Amino acid sequence: MRTAFYISDGTAITSEVFGHATLSMFPVDFNHKTIPFVETEKKANEVKNLINSTAQRDGEQPLVFFTFVNHELSEIIKSSCAVCYDFLSQYSDQIAKELKVAPVPKVHRTHSMHEKSYDFRIDAVNYALTNDDGANIKNYAEADIILVGVSRSGKTPTSLYLALQYGIKAANYPLTEDDLERGSLPECLKSYKHKLFGLTIDPVRLADIRQRRMANSKYASLKQCRIEVREVEMLYKKQKIQYLNSTHHSVEEISAKIISDTGLERRKY
Repeated sequence: MRTAFYISDGTAITSEVFGHATLSMFPVDFNHKTIPFVETEKKANEVKNLINSTAQRDGEQPLVFFTFVNHELSEIIKSSCAVCYDFLSQYSDQIAKELKVAPVPKVHRTHSMHEKSYDFRIDAVNYALTNDDGANIKNYAEADIILVGVSRSGKTPTSLYLALQYGIKAANYPLTEDDLERGSLPECLKSYKHKLFGLTIDPVRLADIRQRRMANSKYASLKQCRIEVREVEMLYKKQKIQYLNSTHHSVEEISAKIISDTGLERRKY
């Protein structure tokens, strides 16, 4: 199996994102290896040796996606026995020509804790944890969005992803069997209907997830899951609540769709 390296003098998040996005278009399996914080020539040479030994072992050159501020470190990696892709330099040179302004490279700037968004994201994560699964209903006035849905439909991971990646304060509330039988929203949500966004899921997938948590229970039975999903979708339509089926989407895709549908502000940069 061919190896793909993602290397940086910072977190390597940028090289990972660009590299994975590019490779995802090709029906080829890769052995992925990420190496962050390559900040010295000694470390760069160690990585170069690793790349070379990997090429010798695999019998073909690895693909290397990298982002370096330090030009000398870039040259060390590019001298390895690999096919290298330098994202930052390729595009920054073109942009510099267009803007007529020279770039001012700075290590760790891309994903630094000094970003304007950092405090937003930390506050949002704390908020999501405090307001998870209906545990605290007193702070909904502060919420940017309140995710609702049946148990195990993806509310918690989506809330945390929205918080960590975008600084969005997302609470979440589970709609129970009693709520669904009444066919109305719980009292604590009625005042915040404009903030609600629903998640639904295929009943078979829901049953599979619940079986792992409470095997052979009524809660995990396919019959119960079908009833809950049918009734929650009826509730969404009755209350005119936007909703999304999470079955075939990753948490990244679910979050992006929610932001697109609601117009929530991203506080990422």
